[in-house]
Amino acid sequence: MLDRLKAWWAYDADSERASEDNPVAPLDDSQRRGAGPLLTLAFGWGFLVTGLITGGALGSGQVFWPDMVQASLAGNIANFIIGALVGYIGYRTACNSGLLYKLVYGQIGAYLPVLIIALLLIGWQGIVVGAFGMAWAGDADSTTFYVVAIVAGLLFTATTYFGVRGLEIVSFPAVAVLVGVGLYAAWLNIDQAGGWDGFLQLSAATVASSEQPLGFLTAMNMVIGSWIVGAIVMPEYTRFARKAWVAIAIPFIVMIIAQWFLQVVGALGGVVSGTFDFTTYLREQGAIIAFIGVVGMSMALWTTGDANLYLPVIQTSSVFKRPQRAMTVVCGVLGTIVGLNIYQYFLDWINLLASIVPPLIGPVIGHYYFVMRRRFSEQDLERLPVWRPAAVIAYVAGAAAAVMNAEAIIFTPETMVPALFGLVVSVIVYLLAYAVLPRHSSSS
Repeated sequence: MLDRLKAWWAYDADSERASEDNPVAPLDDSQRRGAGPLLTLAFGWGFLVTGLITGGALGSGQVFWPDMVQASLAGNIANFIIGALVGYIGYRTACNSGLLYKLVYGQIGAYLPVLIIALLLIGWQGIVVGAFGMAWAGDADSTTFYVVAIVAGLLFTATTYFGVRGLEIVSFPAVAVLVGVGLYAAWLNIDQAGGWDGFLQLSAATVASSEQPLGFLTAMNMVIGSWIVGAIVMPEYTRFARKAWVAIAIPFIVMIIAQWFLQVVGALGGVVSGTFDFTTYLREQGAIIAFIGVVGMSMALWTTGDANLYLPVIQTSSVFKRPQRAMTVVCGVLGTIVGLNIYQYFLDWINLLASIVPPLIGPVIGHYYFVMRRRFSEQDLERLPVWRPAAVIAYVAGAAAAVMNAEAIIFTPETMVPALFGLVVSVIVYLLAYAVLPRHSSSS
């Protein structure tokens, strides 16, 4: 038994490189995937329950039209632009995020971004596990909640164990169910509000009575925070693309189509029914509709859980040189444990993500587009520095700027979006630091 466990944990670079997901090297042409499966996966990945939760929060703090719709669209466009820039790098280099961080931060320096993102994504995974338990139990502290949450965490881990193929199998039926349930939920809320005009009046009244109305840039920052981790780890999926348009279409489908749709549905529910969670008000429509609603939410959370788990698995497998399936179990178990307690802190979590995550990718964008000028070969990964001080300095500067901006130390929250401010600062500081700091010798 012990020998089998050791063999399961042992790292075999050749075996990992030959796998469909290949976390240890740039993909070869045979490992790339067709447009159909990747775009279907993008729809499934994009239909994450985070859109519903964020939409519900926006609906209670902003008048639906035009304020909430415009802030939601602006935040999703910002995430799309970031995701497209980073996703294109993944497509051109065929590298996952872990390899790109090694290229820019260095062999040891890459531990910084990978550890931060892995821990944040495991926490995000925990929120999804908790949301699954909440959907079926209706509360977050009963025995039913804990049992269902644990089962959900194990389910996510089991399907993600089979890599990107497992994600593709789950994503297609999830999209079909979610689109149908989402459209019905939107119609139901508008109908219960007395039509479109009645809904707009109710939305205005809701915001007028809110203790914390949201300004445009604050709401936009919330939207960015809800999906910025997905935007900066876009290479995990775009590296499989065979065409550039597929690599750009993936973040477009995720941000502009799927997330915007869910945020609108979440806002409608938040205004009319008092909750983003359509399972709550669909339960009032009879047993059949209630069951369909719970299944729809479960499918959304399933795709969310699988996608969120896959991301830290690929990065940690690449950087720490552990088998992908072993890291799936480790990250999956940790996310399940965290999920029993973290669900209620969702809004605090995305505000944290909006501040400290975007600057991580700034040095990668600056290095690929301005230092390397979009020229890359696999040999670049064979001449890595041990660490690159410019990248670490740029991240710290960008994260500090974003946090201070969010706390209104540099600007008021309605002057600049903290998430974007931190990203821009990290790119600029990286280019300046790279130009003046000495290069570190190769680790090879």
